[in-house]
Amino acid sequence: QFPLVESGGGLVQAGESLTLSCVHSGFTVEEDSIGWFRQAPGKEREAIACIGTITGIMYFSDSVKGRFTVSADGQRDTVYLQMDGLLPEDTALYYCAGRKGRGCTSYNILYGSWGQGTQVTVSS
Repeated sequence: QFPLVESGGGLVQAGESLTLSCVHSGFTVEEDSIGWFRQAPGKEREAIACIGTITGIMYFSDSVKGRFTVSADGQRDTVYLQMDGLLPEDTALYYCAGRKGRGCTSYNILYGSWGQGTQVTVSS
């Protein structure tokens, strides 16, 4: 059983949008951090963005700045990743991860809980 559950992935065409959701049981963005990461085949896991205590919202990847937006709904224990203007190079398995009691960081090893991921595929 995973304490974080992602959803919302799918197959879209370049230029279209998707919104990913992460239900983060046992975490709050007021006291913890929820990060978004992605991993494409043959590549290392990449930090995209995060929302959490102390640091607020941070974007780690220059390639998504201006196109991706992180937000949170505390009542639903859900963090969203709104992805606009999707490009084929955005194709990857997208994960959310939780970091207990700490602010955002791009270092994936500092997140103790992970979801199973949701696949995003962007066709050209």
